[in-house]
Amino acid sequence: MHNDGKVVPINKAHTTPSPLARLPVVLLQVRDKAAQQLQQGLQELFDNADDTLFEMADKARNSIDHHIFFEAMRDLRLKRKNFERVFVEQLFEAFADLSHAGQGELQLVPVVSYDLDVGASKDDLEKAVALKVMVDRVHHRDGLALGQLTTRLGALLGNRLNDWENPLGPALLCEFFLRAGRSLGVEIRVKLIMLKLFEKYVLSDADRLYGEANQLLVATGVLPGLKAAPSRRPVARQARSEALLSAVDQPVGENGQEAFTTLQALLVTVRGSVAPILEASAEPQPIATRDLLRLLSHLQQYVPEPDVEDDFDLRNQLEQLLTRVSVKSGKSRVVEEADEDVINLIALLFEFIRNDRSVPDAFKALIARLQIPLLKVAVLDKSLFSRASHPARRLLNEIAAAVMGWSPQHDYPRDNLYVRIEQVVQCLLGEFVEDPAIFSQLLAQFSAFTADERQRSELLEQHTRNAEEARVRTEAARQRVADALDRRLLGKVLPRTVVQFLQQAWSQVLLLVSLKYGEQSLQWQAALRTMDELIWSVSLQQDTEAGRHLLEQLPGLLKALREGLTGFAFDPFSTREFFVQLQALHLQAPEGADGLIEVREPFVFNAAPQEPVPDLPDNDPDLLNVHQLRLGSWVVFQQDQANSLRCKLAAIIEPANRFIFVSRTGLKVLEQSAGQLAQAFKQGALYTLDDGPLFERALAAVTGKLRQLNRGK
Repeated sequence: MHNDGKVVPINKAHTTPSPLARLPVVLLQVRDKAAQQLQQGLQELFDNADDTLFEMADKARNSIDHHIFFEAMRDLRLKRKNFERVFVEQLFEAFADLSHAGQGELQLVPVVSYDLDVGASKDDLEKAVALKVMVDRVHHRDGLALGQLTTRLGALLGNRLNDWENPLGPALLCEFFLRAGRSLGVEIRVKLIMLKLFEKYVLSDADRLYGEANQLLVATGVLPGLKAAPSRRPVARQARSEALLSAVDQPVGENGQEAFTTLQALLVTVRGSVAPILEASAEPQPIATRDLLRLLSHLQQYVPEPDVEDDFDLRNQLEQLLTRVSVKSGKSRVVEEADEDVINLIALLFEFIRNDRSVPDAFKALIARLQIPLLKVAVLDKSLFSRASHPARRLLNEIAAAVMGWSPQHDYPRDNLYVRIEQVVQCLLGEFVEDPAIFSQLLAQFSAFTADERQRSELLEQHTRNAEEARVRTEAARQRVADALDRRLLGKVLPRTVVQFLQQAWSQVLLLVSLKYGEQSLQWQAALRTMDELIWSVSLQQDTEAGRHLLEQLPGLLKALREGLTGFAFDPFSTREFFVQLQALHLQAPEGADGLIEVREPFVFNAAPQEPVPDLPDNDPDLLNVHQLRLGSWVVFQQDQANSLRCKLAAIIEPANRFIFVSRTGLKVLEQSAGQLAQAFKQGALYTLDDGPLFERALAAVTGKLRQLNRGK
């Protein structure tokens, strides 16, 4: 019998006191209220899981995926009740363990860990990323209420608790969900879908969960005057924000200030571009960094949509805003020198991005909307310019890397990638004030999304490579078969029936044997020997010694022919017709047979016509450029003035020397020879894309441009 905290088994009632007996009544009320709400969320989750998995099965690209999603639907239906029961049991046990909290005796420790071993599997990494994003999002959104609940629980129990020990905290709720789902026999894709649904239907309602729990505790007098949230995460974010705000006043070498100081020496030539338009007599007065951030936050709310044609000139907009502030105050309000340098540097970086052809035009306006959020980060934290691991810098690089392989399409605003990036931009414009933690959260979410996209594309890409390699092997085998037939038939005069049989039927048998066993195999040699014997059998004179013994050889020959045709699954009617004709040929002298022909044309399989390959010398510069292409290189084929194709070099098939290109989804979109690629380079119809990190490339280009300006002074 399950001990749910209300019913105690008789045989243990007098020997082992229940831990719940030591818990206050109000805590049991909190537990029961939370359990009721969580069960409702789980029921909604499972109700929608069926529809979600059915939709995934309907969209499956192959029968294997289709089967996986339908099996997952079946598994969830069968184990749903057990899943919900185990989840609630885990919740009750966690509340029971609260009596040991703060004493190092907790029985349930969350396994939601993000510091995985180097050898962790790809599935574990995907799950860890998804869990981290979910937990961080709850802390970011509901950290205040969660922190107050944790503090009140600690005060009620007389122990010091943290959010990770709170049974209603996102870490333990995820732990309960994972433990309840251990009985499900589903693969990682289904598990990730279930985690997303858990976040959508359970964790998204955490504010109500914490609000009602806090109300119950306050009603019984537990810290009713609590004002501040002791949650470590909000406090940590606030501390980081305050530290970044004071970074501009820190000595050289801290928070990337040293690298920025070097850049400032180059930015001297562009200073003065952000100033109010006032009479020269107006007294200049610098505005503080905090006031600048407020002005930027104001402008951030008026960044135009990507489809608006007018360019949003940040420096001009800020200049107009400073002019209005100056007129109102009667003083010329100017930006401090260091802040102006940051503004100019960010503006130059985004000018590079607008002109960078690695970023598709459809995304340039969307990415340009990140200029103010990036500027605010740079004002707060100069290490943006020196630290490659900076979350804001990495987020921009991740977005640029994700869109590099995107080809133009008419309905791009509905494209899944475009929608996801648009959500990131909208989130930053709508929510980012001064707390840079939002960049880490969005980076984790976007990285999880791109990792899933990349995994799917890599699977398709590998399938494409395998298919192309198989095609090349088939073409080589066809050529071997054609050579074998030509050696035996060219110049010979043979019955038309036999020639047609060898070219149309036995050639397929030879091709299958070559592909399956290889040309060094006994099976290949046996198939050739059967062909030789057939030709020999219809070329004999009946009055010769060999001709008189033909009947002794026929059974073995006919058996070999039948077995070969059966293995190829040749048409039975055509097979019978051929053997009838062959029997007639064997019963009459060859010179008396009707339909003799001389084989004059080489045998060829039906194959797609090949485009003519330009004949170029080995030292041709464009041909050398082709041979410098590496696997994974992104290129653009300009098909005409209006249409272009972005694709990645996925395979170079030898010895045919064919270059196979795929789209960002991993599907083959183009096949070219080295000569054809060289010709495209010559005509300007082909160019490569720089796949280096966008921020690093932009910073290097801007630095070089500033150095040139300084030399020209």
